[in-house]
Amino acid sequence: MYERKIMAELLAWKNSTSARRKALVVKGLRQVGKTFVVERFARENYENVVFIDFKANDSMKAAFEGDFVVDWMTLDISARMPSARFVPGKTILVFDEVQECANARASVKAFMADGHYDVACTGSLLSIKGYNRKKGRGVPTGSERILYMKPMDFEEFLWAKGVGKDVIGYLGDCLSNRTPVSEATHQAMLRHFHEYICVGGLPAVVERFLVTSDMNAVLQEQRDLIDEYKDDFGKHLDESEHEEVDLELLARINRVFDSIPAQLAKENKKFQYSLLQKKGRSETYQAAIQWLHDAEMVSLCHNLSVPQAPLEGNKVDNVFKLYMQDTGLFTAMLEQGTAAEILSGNLGMYKGAIYENIVADAFSKMSRELYYFRKDSGLEIDFVTRMGGETWLVEVKATTGNAKSLKTVMGHQDIYGPCRACKLGAYNIGEANGVLTLPYYLAFMLR
Repeated sequence: MYERKIMAELLAWKNSTSARRKALVVKGLRQVGKTFVVERFARENYENVVFIDFKANDSMKAAFEGDFVVDWMTLDISARMPSARFVPGKTILVFDEVQECANARASVKAFMADGHYDVACTGSLLSIKGYNRKKGRGVPTGSERILYMKPMDFEEFLWAKGVGKDVIGYLGDCLSNRTPVSEATHQAMLRHFHEYICVGGLPAVVERFLVTSDMNAVLQEQRDLIDEYKDDFGKHLDESEHEEVDLELLARINRVFDSIPAQLAKENKKFQYSLLQKKGRSETYQAAIQWLHDAEMVSLCHNLSVPQAPLEGNKVDNVFKLYMQDTGLFTAMLEQGTAAEILSGNLGMYKGAIYENIVADAFSKMSRELYYFRKDSGLEIDFVTRMGGETWLVEVKATTGNAKSLKTVMGHQDIYGPCRACKLGAYNIGEANGVLTLPYYLAFMLR
């Protein structure tokens, strides 16, 4: 498959004595590659791998229905899986699709207390609150090391395309030294980046793109995945006590999800409930938005009362933008032909939304919380973040522009607080009047 950065975190967990006293739990959106990465890691680093896919092997759930006694559970597993070998210190159990067996996840605490075997779990929708009430003995608090796996970032996409790490290292040197990227490399990177905007970072979609070079095939793969994700929205119906309430919540989840392109197409991209239904209210849709966020489908970007640290302390809870976690899926939600327009550089009315989403996507994959700053006067900074102990204002320009809001805030630091400024666009690297200009494709390096 493809090289993924999370592999280094899995190795760090294995090599850390303290971390290994906890089970590894890899969460994330479906189809981000969790199963492949964890199984590959297990087989490369352990003599014995006991791999249980709870979605494909329903009968294995019976091994976790009795008391959580490790010897009894391993005996039951061995009876159902003759190839399983349990050797203390040399065996890892992999619970794949663990959301399908709540008791298997609950058993982790017993395995960790026993200490003879390592355990790694993968699952989707594991962060959904209140949707696992039918069965299960609770989440093993204090016994898990949680990792979040997201779709491939732009650097991983470049690796998949065969772009050498020496080229990526060269880009990093240019950023560090504030020197322009050579024109040939700059144009090549812009082309790769436009492809990444269209394709996104879901491995199955990337594979379809690399094998076929057919954007219609890519779009079909993306839309198939969107349909599958929408099917997931209804999974809570099986585990709820009040079906009528769940049906209404399902409708609200779909309404919020389907509204994202329209929400971001507006000049003021603040999420508006009135686009969902006439006189829509926050309390009506709060659970639906939280569901999509917990399912790793969307990212919330909160407005700030003032662009100063601590950013979390200055956020406005009920004023936010909603971005898709994978920009490839976002472009697939737009009208037919969007990918061709992106590749040709003609983005139409969605150009601002697409570029803002890709930067939000990049920051989210760095585990950054997302913030922006907007006043009723129309002054707006696309993103506000912290880097190197300083507050940075980040503007995303679909076309060359004068960044009036950026200059206003920078010119009144007595009011807005000390900050630095960065402008992302189709520029090369440069710096003028205290504003750093960078090409879009370097957003993943803003750590």
